[in-house]
Amino acid sequence: MAVMRAQVTEPTGGTTTTDPATDPATDPATDTARQAVRRLLRPHARGFAAVVALQVVGAVAGLAPLLAVVELGRALLSPGPLDPGHVRFLVIAGAAGLLVRLLFTGASSGIAHLVDGQVQLALRRELAASLGRVPIGWLSRRRTGELAKVVGDDVSSVHPFVAHTPGELISAFVVPLLSLVYLFTVDWRLTLITLIPVALAVALVPFMMTAARLREQMEFDAAMGRIADAAVEFVQGIAVVKAFGGGERAHHRFRAAVDDFVRVFYRMVRGLAGVAAAMQVALSPPFVLLAVLVGGAALVAGGGMAPADLLPFLLLGLGLTAPVAALGHGFDDLQAARRGLGRIRDVLAVPPLAEPVHPVMPRGHRVELRGVRFGYEPGREVLRGVDLVLEPGTVTALVGPSGSGKSTLVQLLPRFFDPSHGAVLLGGVDLREIAARELYRAVSFVFQDVRLLRASVADNIALAVPGAGSEDVVRVARLVNLHERILELPRGYDTVLGEGVTLSGGEAQRIAIARALLADTPVLVLDEATAFADPQTEQAVRRALASDGERTVLVIAHRQETVADADTVVVLEDGVVVERGAPSELAAQDGRFAAFLRTRQETLEGELR
Repeated sequence: MAVMRAQVTEPTGGTTTTDPATDPATDPATDTARQAVRRLLRPHARGFAAVVALQVVGAVAGLAPLLAVVELGRALLSPGPLDPGHVRFLVIAGAAGLLVRLLFTGASSGIAHLVDGQVQLALRRELAASLGRVPIGWLSRRRTGELAKVVGDDVSSVHPFVAHTPGELISAFVVPLLSLVYLFTVDWRLTLITLIPVALAVALVPFMMTAARLREQMEFDAAMGRIADAAVEFVQGIAVVKAFGGGERAHHRFRAAVDDFVRVFYRMVRGLAGVAAAMQVALSPPFVLLAVLVGGAALVAGGGMAPADLLPFLLLGLGLTAPVAALGHGFDDLQAARRGLGRIRDVLAVPPLAEPVHPVMPRGHRVELRGVRFGYEPGREVLRGVDLVLEPGTVTALVGPSGSGKSTLVQLLPRFFDPSHGAVLLGGVDLREIAARELYRAVSFVFQDVRLLRASVADNIALAVPGAGSEDVVRVARLVNLHERILELPRGYDTVLGEGVTLSGGEAQRIAIARALLADTPVLVLDEATAFADPQTEQAVRRALASDGERTVLVIAHRQETVADADTVVVLEDGVVVERGAPSELAAQDGRFAAFLRTRQETLEGELR
């Protein structure tokens, strides 16, 4: 989002704005995230209990038709006359059990899906609230595909765990357990023989949960994340790449991510194939029937069991493998849900922007950086002791080579990050002592990477001031030389962006600048905000910024016109201020700034040729 002003949920707690580097097992933020997940699931405990209870009743009732068939078969195969009343009772009991199963399992499934929808909604709301509290700098350094996977795929991975797994596991365990009790009453020896395939399958389960297998599953998830990220970049950048004749190369990174995924997937499947195949054979109906028939034939031939008693094992014996089969089929879903919840907890564990316990109001709008040091990674500082003063009513242009720390410096003013050493002050008050709401009433920002919402043009401009009138929206649109272009759109200011209407990069930047002008904050930060603008638009923007003599402006500038209009030029190199002063004074010193002007002039002359 290009401009933000007083629209952030009040954060609570937290002490740092950088990524936590502590051990997740002992990190208090991670513990808080686990508590948050438990808190989200706790209100649905009754729903889970209802799902389990209904499924138990349905599973028990579902056994009635099978037992009725078994008893009917034994009655038909037994010597002696057939009892019609007993047959009638078995048929009625079987039909009633089937009806009860359908009703109760249907109700269980329906409630489970309702609970699943509520859980996913709660998780996404909690993620949205958490992402609204974290430092904006943390968000800016995250890949779009990475966060999209957490909010989308990882939350959705909870669906099988909530909507299907409880009912399936209950059914898979209750029915075989009751069947096992019944079979023991028929013949305990053949029951033990029937359990041989189950024992073989259970013995193979640990081979599917080794450290190597778990590591392969983590690599699988990481490869999926890289595909999602590469797909987003491919879609967003394909138009620009093709325009410069690079269509064949545009999808290289996406193809590389896919190839990497194939290698990871093949390695995971290769590691599991042998164990999975052995489990499938052990639990397969032919193998179970073979064990029952061989064992039963031996008992019948030896006179230890009546032939009719073999029927229950042929019908119910297959169901004894259901628990292990259910664990095997549900293993991937359970592991995916566990890993998804882990990544959700990681996002929830990001410390929110630290809020002062006793906020202090800034006294004026003088901006000062005192001995500021900052690095995104420990031991690698981007800013190395910056001292800078921005007086109210002045425009300061920040110049320097790529990688000198310009964008990092300007992101400290709206408090995207907090410095690791030193302080950034507004009106004599450390930004960390100012409430976020007050800070964004004083500081607005426009960056080169502009985000427009799927909303009307007027709503996009009034994003920072939702209650702004149409006259004010039109006024700032005129100031940035955008009014006429908006009137050309199908519905003017009511045109919804993204619905068949797109704006150029320069037009999007002008909307972002119009937002900042409408916000009318006393401090404005511009990071290459007119990079895509034509000279006429840039001149109009400069006039608009100069119309308020009290505004403090810090701008990263590359064009000579922007630099020439500044009151002060600050040259940054390798994270250190190497020159500062009025543009004319620095140009006369033949130092770094003079070299910058010569380079820009040579570039411009080359473009004109």
